[in-house]
Amino acid sequence: MAQMTGTFTSSRPLHELTACEVGPLLREGRLSVEEYARALISRVQSREPDIHAWAFFDPESILASARKLDSLPPDQRGPLHGLAVGLKDIIDTDDMPTEHNCPIFKGKVPASDAPLVTMLRSAGALIFGKTSTTQLGCSSLGPPTNNPHNADRSPGGSSTGSAAAVADMHVPLAIGAQTAGSVIRPASYCGVVGLKPTWNAVSREGVRIYSISLDTVGFFARSVDDITLLTNIYGLHDDTQPPPGELDFSAARFAVVQSPAWHLAEPATDAALEAAAAALEAAGAEVERLDLPELNPVPQWHATVMAAEARISLLADYGARPHLLDASARAQCEAGQHISRSTYTTAYDGIAALRPTFDALAGRYTAIVTPSATGEAPLLDEVRSTGSPAFNAIWTALRVPVVSLPGLTGPNGMPVGISLVTPRYHEQHLLRVAQSVARVLAPRR
Repeated sequence: MAQMTGTFTSSRPLHELTACEVGPLLREGRLSVEEYARALISRVQSREPDIHAWAFFDPESILASARKLDSLPPDQRGPLHGLAVGLKDIIDTDDMPTEHNCPIFKGKVPASDAPLVTMLRSAGALIFGKTSTTQLGCSSLGPPTNNPHNADRSPGGSSTGSAAAVADMHVPLAIGAQTAGSVIRPASYCGVVGLKPTWNAVSREGVRIYSISLDTVGFFARSVDDITLLTNIYGLHDDTQPPPGELDFSAARFAVVQSPAWHLAEPATDAALEAAAAALEAAGAEVERLDLPELNPVPQWHATVMAAEARISLLADYGARPHLLDASARAQCEAGQHISRSTYTTAYDGIAALRPTFDALAGRYTAIVTPSATGEAPLLDEVRSTGSPAFNAIWTALRVPVVSLPGLTGPNGMPVGISLVTPRYHEQHLLRVAQSVARVLAPRR
């Protein structure tokens, strides 16, 4: 049914529009932010009883913020004017609780916004609420969020609600964070675009720390163009600007990399990776199957670093109120207690030594093509497991940018993502490649 305001008419419901589609309408005043917000609120209210994507959602405060944005003259409207953004509930906001899905923080409202939130507000974004997360952003036990494609399956984690809210068209944009696979895996499970940028490319001040050398802020959207809007806000620019326009596949060279943990791959992931390689070859690109044995130690090194650093970040809460932590969060802290300093430094230094080596290798290719997850979203069990990050931990440890694109559909009708990887600080190149690859993959979904 058409929705109208002033001179604007759309044959699609407003909640279905991507950020790039609705953004110009809002900035030009052809659509009021309040009307847009009301359409999204209606979507959330109709779907949230099934999805449970939100940890904090207050329609009245959303509408009040929308009216303030509508009152701005055109010359004061930012590049994200009126665009709704969901924030993972480990990110500080000064006007709504940040509870980390943990009783310790119930009802606590931080004194100030995280800088990444300040930048969103300065760009005119409409902060829509706080999305669900696993406890403290570290637990493998899921919140009560369901996958929009099948409520019996996991949406992934720990950026659970951010992926689900974008996939179910509650908001066009959402922010999450990744320490192992907490952006790329839920993006794959929910069938949306997810970007984990280069480590520390976006400020983590005001974001709950899990592992200080691994935590990375990431983004969710339903198109690569929408992800690019966010990278521009946060100044994620390459040293060399990528050429404009479509990728010339005849001059492109891709490396297909499985994973040191390939024994965990399900048939759906194997099929998706082969289909992606076939699609790129059909488009004219050179595709090379690449084995990287030097990466074999990285999954264990990542696990060591993550556990050792998690113990530090969790120690105060574990020591004072362990009964308020769930079993997975407690296990994270306890695992770190058994890691010696020398084991930690060996893992930390081993990963650090590999980073420039991998950057040089990846720089020989247009992009690395690799799976986003071990398979389709798993069925929810009693503890609501968020799935395995085994295929993501390598790239998080190496601190390289990764984008997950919706790929094929698995045998159970669930999305299966494909990831592209480039050297560090090549986000704009990665997204240009991703735009073209997404078009190549689309007919094969």
